[in-house]
Order: sequence, then structure tokens, then C-alpha cells
Amino acid sequence: MQTANEDSFQEFVLTLPTGKDWDDAPLFLHNDTWYPAYCIRGVVSFQQNFRAQDTDIILTSSPKSGTTWLKALTFSVVNRDRCSLKESPLITTPLHELVPFLENDLYLKSQNPNLDFPPPRILSCHTHYTSLPQSIRDSNCKIVYICRNPLDQVVSYFHFIRSRASGSTRPLLSTEECFENMCRGVQSHGPFWNSMLSY
Repeated sequence: MQTANEDSFQEFVLTLPTGKDWDDAPLFLHNDTWYPAYCIRGVVSFQQNFRAQDTDIILTSSPKSGTTWLKALTFSVVNRDRCSLKESPLITTPLHELVPFLENDLYLKSQNPNLDFPPPRILSCHTHYTSLPQSIRDSNCKIVYICRNPLDQVVSYFHFIRSRASGSTRPLLSTEECFENMCRGVQSHGPFWNSMLSY
């Protein structure tokens, strides 16, 4: 049985323009950004419910632009005085657990996730600046954005999609079609240029 909240969310999703990612996975256009179907609920919940703290560090990027590298570097710098290299949580804990994604993980699992981390909270997202929750833009939290050469990003994303689709029956776009989609902005968390220019 669906709740009224679930019904209204489904009605909302049906109003969104749709597209296809490079592996034929469905995308929804929300606030001028293409989001994968699996994370649209997390995106909306993040935008509506997240409350930034002034001590937060928000890491943001387009997919395949150095997000993991930025997470590891930031976590290491922030925690450099808390433990030795041999005792670093980076050795034993998956990085995306230490620095979780807001819209693609925490808010996807719960509309009100437990964000009771010791300050500074290091969190990440692929959300364009103009679509960030107002609480982030109104707070004194730090936003760290990483950008990559568009050619490098599109090649990395192309190979990522290819590896992710291994064993899938969905059709894959050709190299030329992927390039055309990138130029039109049709890719997960695209358009790339809107993301870059918004920061």
C-alpha cells in the first residue's frame, strides 16, 4: 500500500522530462539537471530536508571528475592530527562510507538520515550549485568543487558506463552518440557545463 506522500512523489516524477543515459538507463530532468532514475527520490529529499552546519565541508563534482580522489585528500587533510597513517580509517573503511554521498546514498536510503557525525562533517554530492539546498548556500559551510577537463571526463564516464553495463542487456550508445549526448548535456548529473559554471 502506498502512502499519500508516495503517491504525490510518483505524480511529481511523472511530470518530469525523461531521457536516456549512455547505457540506456532512464534519466529525469529536474531543476535543469539530468538525474538517474534510481536517485531522483534522494535528490528531492536532499534538497528539501538537508540542514547545513557552518562547520560542514561539502565536496561536489560531476561524476568521473575526481570525486574519489577529492574525498580521500580532504578526509586525510582534515583528520591528519587525529590518527597516524597506520591507523587511518582510509585503510580499513570504504571511502564512500567515510565521506558519504548526500543525494545518491544518505537521502536515497532515508528522508531524514542520521547525520550526527563529529564536526566537521565531510559530505559529498553531484548536485549543481543552483540546486543545492538553500541551507548550504545560506550557511558558512565550505564548498569544495573539483572540475576535470571535459574530454578526460567524457572518456572516463564512457569507460565507466561500459564497465557498469557489462552483462546487461541494455543497448549501449556508440562513442559518437556518447559524445553528442555530452555536448547536449544528456548524461547523469549533466549538463557538465552547467555544473562547472554554477560553481
